[in-house]
Amino acid sequence: MLKSALFWKVMTLLGCMVVLLVPLSMLNSLINERSNYRDDVEQSLRQSASGPQTLTGPLIAIPVTELTTVIEENKEVKKERRFIRYYLPESLNIVGKQSVEPRHIGIYKGQIWRTAVTVDATFNRQLLNRDTDDNTQFGTPYVVLAVGDSRGIGKVGELNINGKSYPIEPGSNLPGVEQGLHAILPAERLQDEKLTLRFNLDLMGTKQLAVVPIGRNSQFSLTSNWPHPNFMGDFLPQQRTVTENGFTANWQSTWFANNLNASFSDAQLVDVNRLPAFSVTVANPVDQYQLTDRAVKYAILLIGLTFMSFFLMETLTGIRVHPMQYLLVGLSLVMFYLVLLAVSEHIGFNRAWLLASLVCAGINGFYLKAVLQSWKASAVFTAGLLILDAVLWQLLQSEDSALLLGTGVLFASLSAVMLLTRNIDWYRMGNKAQTPAVDDKQQDSDRFRLWK
Repeated sequence: MLKSALFWKVMTLLGCMVVLLVPLSMLNSLINERSNYRDDVEQSLRQSASGPQTLTGPLIAIPVTELTTVIEENKEVKKERRFIRYYLPESLNIVGKQSVEPRHIGIYKGQIWRTAVTVDATFNRQLLNRDTDDNTQFGTPYVVLAVGDSRGIGKVGELNINGKSYPIEPGSNLPGVEQGLHAILPAERLQDEKLTLRFNLDLMGTKQLAVVPIGRNSQFSLTSNWPHPNFMGDFLPQQRTVTENGFTANWQSTWFANNLNASFSDAQLVDVNRLPAFSVTVANPVDQYQLTDRAVKYAILLIGLTFMSFFLMETLTGIRVHPMQYLLVGLSLVMFYLVLLAVSEHIGFNRAWLLASLVCAGINGFYLKAVLQSWKASAVFTAGLLILDAVLWQLLQSEDSALLLGTGVLFASLSAVMLLTRNIDWYRMGNKAQTPAVDDKQQDSDRFRLWK
């Protein structure tokens, strides 16, 4: 077997494919590097504008000081405990209207969003009745709304409580939660039969907008002009409509589903970042870097099918193709992906794919004319490369059926090879000398004339 010309030919082609893995790995590194530049743009927008936003509230917080008597070393000792008592709304309704704006830094693009938020909340006043005694003292109650990044807070309207307006101050005024707003709750409002809050807020952020459903019954409605939302959060919207002009979504939840009332106890600090929330992300559609990375995964398939076509041609026609010629054609196929990456940053992935296919198929067609000594054979291989590019493009566009389509391509290729080589005596081919006999030369010449 080691003296077989066919064996060494196959091993040489496999060696060429292994060599081509080196530029392919370098290309993968380049794709990751360019993708990281794109991510740096999004990070820059978060640093200079605002990060993701999570709305928690409104809720009513009342500072409490509690005195207790304990026995220590046979003596009565009074100890003081300070904590915040939280009162959550019976109903919470938040309505938002979001506008997403693209921002460019060089050739890279990110997005920031602005949302006009209207908050309505109703509290059970009877739960706010405070039973005072000598050991318990209550501080001034205040209304709290926490946000993820206070830099995104824009215009803030006055707090409307039972038809009367009150000013809102910066800061949440809660321990462990600095970002947000608060407003003093006047004592006379605690005497009202019903406690209803309403206020407006303009909020800016990047990526995610989330609302914690702290009400016994909570609703969140959002309208946006962004056509690529991602709703993969703690709660899916009850209703949603996504079009090319934007989306609308409505969420709803209760304490029976989220048990959020148990998260606000007197004795603990509340980590608002760990609470379940309605959330939507301004997601980017699959961009050119993700698509190019997926396309490179099929590079070995493209190169393998091309090499198999050359090998089949050698077998059927007697034309000899040098391993260096295999390698040059393989490098041109690797160059296809580099052209695709470079051009897609400026004109988009689909048009870049078309341009790269035409350019690389054209240069291969011109080169193969000299190798195959026939315009007809060169045109056949050029058309075959274009068809392979079209099939790979379809594989990328049909992600759900990519396995089925790829399996069909491989099966069809293998079937064609088996059909065309079914009458070949591989033992005879493997034992042939490098310089064929006179009869073999005549037979190869006849095959070549048929090919032309």
